[in-house]
Amino acid sequence: MDYTRTGLAGTFGATLPWKLLGLIFLCIFGDTPVTDQSNKSSLPPESSLTPGPTQKQQAPQPNPWVEGLQTIGLSVVLALGIRHFVAEARYIPSGSMEPTLQINDRLVIEKISYYLNPPEHGDVVVFWPPDSLTPPGKRRDAYIKRIIGLPGDVVEVRDGEVIRNGEVLTEPYIKAAPDYQWGPETVPDASYLVLGDNRNSSYDSHAWGFVPQENIIGKAVVRFWPPDRLGLLDD
Repeated sequence: MDYTRTGLAGTFGATLPWKLLGLIFLCIFGDTPVTDQSNKSSLPPESSLTPGPTQKQQAPQPNPWVEGLQTIGLSVVLALGIRHFVAEARYIPSGSMEPTLQINDRLVIEKISYYLNPPEHGDVVVFWPPDSLTPPGKRRDAYIKRIIGLPGDVVEVRDGEVIRNGEVLTEPYIKAAPDYQWGPETVPDASYLVLGDNRNSSYDSHAWGFVPQENIIGKAVVRFWPPDRLGLLDD
């Protein structure tokens, strides 16, 4: 857009998009006034509501810069609220979830469903690793893995197979059968066992233990990049 043609200095650019953003925010979070039409007799006479010639005053003109800054502030609050409570985008930096997820895939992580229902077997989740995995002074990075064990499940990895509650899992999504032995272990309450689909190149629960429920950020539901792999993620 050529702002020199829209009067940027006088109107704070194209004000319509800013006002639309503000309207969206108010529609979601604003309070709607209630009109009480059952008690019109309490209103003053109509003549008293009509200003006379001496009562008419020029309405103050809103400052477009103030309006613009207010709308920007509301938009930032809305964006942060959506990211914290609803959904966020993440990208894949490693091959631990191959072949399901490739390096540099971009995903939408939704957060609402886990407010309503707990995670399920097969969910691909983003989570904060246990504190013991982050050295002091280092930034804690989120991980992405697949949930294999729910609270109370007994899980074992033996002879290239994952066994859960006595049953061998059918896992068409893995890259290769695991070449390690692990368990059997019972998943503690309010915790989950997670493994990468690239079983032999994944730093996951078989190496460091279980994920506390409060560490789970959300569920990966949609891959939006690259375009040729756009779509929902299958469990």
